[in-house]
Amino acid sequence: MNDPLIRIALVDDHALIREGVRVLLEAVEHYRVVGEAGSAEEAVTLIERERPDVVLMDIGLKDVSGLELTATLTRRHPWLRVLILSMYSDRQYVRQSLQAGAAGYVLKDATSREIIAAIKALAVGGRYYSGALAEALTGCTSTPEAVLTPRESQILQMMAQGLNNKAMARELAISVRTVESHRLNIRRKLDIEKPADLMRQAMQHSGQRCHPCND
Repeated sequence: MNDPLIRIALVDDHALIREGVRVLLEAVEHYRVVGEAGSAEEAVTLIERERPDVVLMDIGLKDVSGLELTATLTRRHPWLRVLILSMYSDRQYVRQSLQAGAAGYVLKDATSREIIAAIKALAVGGRYYSGALAEALTGCTSTPEAVLTPRESQILQMMAQGLNNKAMARELAISVRTVESHRLNIRRKLDIEKPADLMRQAMQHSGQRCHPCND
């Protein structure tokens, strides 16, 4: 069965950045950029017209804060998944983005693989934060995946990045059979039967490793 098409909108007041992100995403199978906006007014019109699955949102828009725009859009369209793509790594911005209704936060210096994984995580209902942000945040709540070993958790993260068993084995310097064994243990511990459900859990695990907490 083919993966569903993920429709994406780009909101950033720098045309060059939008162009770079568009080129990156349009090279990914099942990803389609349905429109771009350089201002809040353009973004509102774009979302209402195209109804994308995921919006990549910059914080520093010229006419209004991207966080304010996120709050407006998610209030009008509760189904909308907003991924903040920003140069700001301050965790205060992460908390504010959550309050505004964003489902993820990725830094602009993230790798292309991480941006692609973040979009995929949001598209299936999960959350995603850049690894650097997740490591910097303290006082995080535990997740259902806490029962997993560090290696099993790593396997789930790599699955969310789109790596297959052979690639994971090569990356971790272990055998393919060992990877398969880890995957079997993950399914058993999390009571998952279908491979598709395991992938969905991997996406959610990737975005829910760490949640911003109050100071």
